[in-house]
Amino acid sequence: MSIWNQLKALFEEKKEPFVFKDEWIDYLGNNLPIYERLPEALKEKLHQKTGQFIRTTFFEGCNGLELDDEMILTVAAQASLLVLNQEGAPYPRLNTVLLYPSAFVFSSTSAGPGGTIIERKVTCLGESWDNGTVILAWDSVRRGADNIFDGHNVTFHEFAHQLDSLDGDTDGVPLLPSREAYQTWANVFAGQCEQLIDEVRRGKKSLLDPYGATNPGEYFAVATETFFEKPRQMKKKQPGLYAELQGFYQLDPAEWF
Repeated sequence: MSIWNQLKALFEEKKEPFVFKDEWIDYLGNNLPIYERLPEALKEKLHQKTGQFIRTTFFEGCNGLELDDEMILTVAAQASLLVLNQEGAPYPRLNTVLLYPSAFVFSSTSAGPGGTIIERKVTCLGESWDNGTVILAWDSVRRGADNIFDGHNVTFHEFAHQLDSLDGDTDGVPLLPSREAYQTWANVFAGQCEQLIDEVRRGKKSLLDPYGATNPGEYFAVATETFFEKPRQMKKKQPGLYAELQGFYQLDPAEWF
């Protein structure tokens, strides 16, 4: 039986609320400094969400990576933090998490001039696919989780893409509760995204990673990383953006720092 199946079975045999083992709590405390900053009530809630996540998501190690409880819990807890206060299954369209030991390479094809097909090799730290698959490099997962002040977290980034794609498009606009909410979101994000593009164009230092200027989908994912890892800076410098993300995630990370 795979390590994922063993861990999944432990959660399935217990009725909710799950009782987190001390060693699991130690993994979260050691690997996720942000976990130690959570109020106790949110820690317990995160345990429950993490259990749900593991029960419903298949994990597989790739390129010789042997999975263990620590790896699975480290990924699952970070993904679950994004949906901590949202009802229902953590990620209803997610099926699989693939973990590579380090950066992985895959082939990408695109249409070229005259109907030709251009194939290129792309090196990645993480990928989120519309078919319900997230691919992560384990060493990048660890680095991103370990530094909670740099605004870089590949797990937050790729799972933000999963949330973004729930409406069928990874376009920087996740599912929102009302037409008014969509209008406010569009106004705030369009303005802030244009600001980042302008800062990148002029070579100015920006709060968000310049990669967020690539397209609206990447802007939302980068903004999510910043929201959880640089919340006080975002709240001060970009309060409108912070308020929109605070409303969407139903969390206020600035209070944890």
